[in-house]
Amino acid sequence: MSGQEYSTLVPRCKTVQRVKYLVVDLILLALVWVSWTFRIPGLDEWPAIVLCIPLLAMVAVTLVFPGIYHRHYRYMVTSDKVDVRRGVIFLRHTVVPIERIHQVNVTGGPFSRMFGLARVEVTTAGGTAHLEYLERDVADGIAEELNRTVDAILRARKHA
Repeated sequence: MSGQEYSTLVPRCKTVQRVKYLVVDLILLALVWVSWTFRIPGLDEWPAIVLCIPLLAMVAVTLVFPGIYHRHYRYMVTSDKVDVRRGVIFLRHTVVPIERIHQVNVTGGPFSRMFGLARVEVTTAGGTAHLEYLERDVADGIAEELNRTVDAILRARKHA
């Protein structure tokens, strides 16, 4: 497990986020095109114009949010806790004590897998914490180490 310093994400996480946002942008663009092409008589251009506003907002989000998210995201895994700081507008700080962990999974969506990234899901009785956009081997290493540590804690409790 890492020392007492926060780790940051690899820069290609921004690319994965931009690809995800781009899919939403393309769906909104398709809705604008459909509403413009198949206008209902009497409604003029309003449906297309109204859909352009969220489309422009999503384009801005696609360009700006991944960089901010990358800059804010920090995580630390120590022998006693998993600590994650992340966010764009609202910053979240999640700390999960190791002894509270019930399950650790490594997952990844299609875009993350395309770029060799994965997500570590740390499940507790109170919910799930996520370490996102990690390189696959780093995610596997963290999950393996957390599972070993949790297993050692459970064995120590059993023999106490």
